Parts: sequence; C-alpha cells; structure tokens
Amino acid sequence: MSSSQPPYEAPPAPSSAAKPVLLPVTLFVVCGFFLVAGLVLAAGVLVPLSIAALLFVLVAAIVDRVQRVEIGGRMVPSVLAHLSALGIVLFGLWVIITIFAAQAGSVADAVPRYEARFDSIVTKLVALVGDQNFEAAKTALSEMEITGFATEAVSSAGGFLSGLLLVLLYIPFMMVERTPMVKKLDIAFPEPESRARVQRIGEGVSLGLQRYVGIKTFVSVITGLGSYAVMKPVGLDFSETWAVLIFMLNFIPTLGSMIGVVIPSVVALVQFETFTPFLIILIGCGVIQFGVGNILEPALTGKSLNLSPLVVILALTFWTAMWGIAGALLSVPITVCLMIVLSHIKATRAAAVMMSGDGQLAEEGGP
Repeated sequence: MSSSQPPYEAPPAPSSAAKPVLLPVTLFVVCGFFLVAGLVLAAGVLVPLSIAALLFVLVAAIVDRVQRVEIGGRMVPSVLAHLSALGIVLFGLWVIITIFAAQAGSVADAVPRYEARFDSIVTKLVALVGDQNFEAAKTALSEMEITGFATEAVSSAGGFLSGLLLVLLYIPFMMVERTPMVKKLDIAFPEPESRARVQRIGEGVSLGLQRYVGIKTFVSVITGLGSYAVMKPVGLDFSETWAVLIFMLNFIPTLGSMIGVVIPSVVALVQFETFTPFLIILIGCGVIQFGVGNILEPALTGKSLNLSPLVVILALTFWTAMWGIAGALLSVPITVCLMIVLSHIKATRAAAVMMSGDGQLAEEGGP
C-alpha cells in the first residue's frame, strides 16, 4: 500500500519588497554618520565661517536700514551705508575684545581668592549636615579644580580672539560677493521657474536671519546694559566682563539666560561677606532677563521665529555636542535656515511644519 505524500514545495524566496526599504535606511544611516563626522572634523573651518555668515547678515541688515534713510531728500549712498554698517559691527567687536583683553588676566588672578571664599561658604553649609557629608563635599570640591577651569577658560578666550581674525577676514569678501551673486543666480538658473524658486528660498533665509539676528542683538544689548546697571553700583568685581558675557549668553536659548543670572550671583556670593549684594544681583538680573526674554523679545519677534520649543532644545543639544559653545550660539540660526529651506520644498514641507511652533509657515508656496 502506498501512502500519498504532498509534492515538495520550495520555501518562498525572500520578498524583494524588503530591499527597497532597507536601502534608503542604510543610505540614511551612512549619510548621517558621515555628516556628523564631517561637522566635528571640519569644526575649525565651519565655526568661523558660520559666525562670519551671521555677522555678515547683521551687516546686511544694517546696510538695508541705513540705505532707507533720506538726507536732504536723497538716499544714503550704498558705499557710505556699507562702511557705516561695517564700522558699527567692528566697533561692537572692538568693545568686546577690549573688555576681555583688559580683564581676563585679572579674572584668572582672582580665582584663587574666590575659590577660598567659596570653600569657606561650602564648609559652613555642609557642616550642618554632618562630618561624613562634610568630608565628602571637601573631597568633591578639591576635585573640581576651579583654578584649572579658569585657566582653561582664559586660554579658550584667547583661541576665540585668534579665530575672530579669520571671521573678520571672511566678512569683507562676503560683502563684495553680495551684488554679483544676483547676476550669478540668473546665469546658473536660466529657467524662470527654477530661478524664482531659488530666489524665494534665498530671500526667505536672508529675511529670517536678518530679523532674528537684528532683534536678538538688540535685546541682548539691552540685557547686558541692564545687568551692568545692576552689578556696577553694587561694586561687583569685573562687572564689564560679566555684562559682555551676559550679552553673548543671551544668544543661547533658555540656558543662556539662566547662566547669565547664575554667574554674577555666584561671584557676588563669594566676593561679599553679606548676602545683600547677592540678593540684589540675583533679583535684579533675574527681573531683567525675565522682562526682556518674556515681554520685550516676543513683542518684537512676533511669529517671525516660529520654532517649536522642543526643536529649539534639541537643536541646542545637537549643535552644542558638535561645536561646543559656538554650536550653542549658532543652534537657533542654523535651525531657522533649515526650516525655511524645508518649507520651500514640497517633499519636505511636512518636516518644516513639524519644526514650527504652531504649524503655520511663513511661505506656503513652493516647488
């Protein structure tokens, strides 16, 4: 008797649908890896170039505003507007460099004195919680190496000043390139549709950056001057340095304002024997930061900087990991540029909507 058996069937071949799915994922991972590696390895070139681009945007914004001024019924000549804008920016940089150069050494010399005073304050506070915690805190405090940190900070400031020379070298060439760029776009994109598309993207990025950099610089100057008006009458050491530092930190979203209040408050705590100057600086600088950051800046900015707060924090984390403090300063401008570019491309407009604060994009049209 023969038993009937089903015919042999070969196992099904792997679905070819998996290949089209895995290939884009693989390409995305590989491209992402090389992009991150390139950002880190080329930081020495990209950071000065990015800072120069922001300063160029600030100069361009000042030029456009000066050219709209009428003197005797005539508009300000283009050459005079460019020289005036460049002079304003260079004067601001000169003030920052002068203050840092004059007080950086004094700050480093005062660190050991502050360290001893800080050690005394911590000793009094920790002694309230027991001897074991006291010894642990003493050990942790000694491992902090505040003097070494201050020395490193001073050397970093020196590196910033040397990198600033490269930044200043870029700006004039960018200004010279501004006018010929319009003719180059006409030649590079002869088709009217493509040329109009590129022009919309360029104008969107330019206007967005000019608005952001201009408003942020204005409110940062007010924040620095207001904080200086609080610190100087109290007699805080190196008030000028802390004011400039507050001005620069104000460009870092969220965390910059907090650090700008903490640093002078801690200095007041270790400099004075009483808590009154500490409270004055803490409350005064805190009120200024809150008023400028939550009342004045939103009133000036409106919806021009329509970024999601989560996107701002994620961008801050990413670019700080890539480029350090410089990345933190550049995180918002880079993200603004990215969102504007994505909003003008039909395939990526959904990503721009997700990056925005309320889903409303400044430019709904696009390719």
